[in-house]
Amino acid sequence: LIPMCHPLNITHARIDFSFDKENHAIDIEAETSLTGKTGVGTEALTAVSVAALTIYDMCKSYDKAMRISNVYLKSKSGGKSGTYTAKNK
Repeated sequence: LIPMCHPLNITHARIDFSFDKENHAIDIEAETSLTGKTGVGTEALTAVSVAALTIYDMCKSYDKAMRISNVYLKSKSGGKSGTYTAKNK
């Protein structure tokens, strides 16, 4: 999916969905980890994006105006850049 992105031995992956009925939205959160020196933030972002695209594909016959938005890295640790936590969105 991403050019020049090498394959990694991911040891843990989890995707959670929460339904926001008031805003007619689905919140998707992914967690990934591995035992290695690199981070897996891109893999978590890919998981969220593909999950959102799958939901869009399954629901497009009901509403073509759906939007996929606010995909961002919430937090990470490890890798060259160390720890990162996004400010509340």
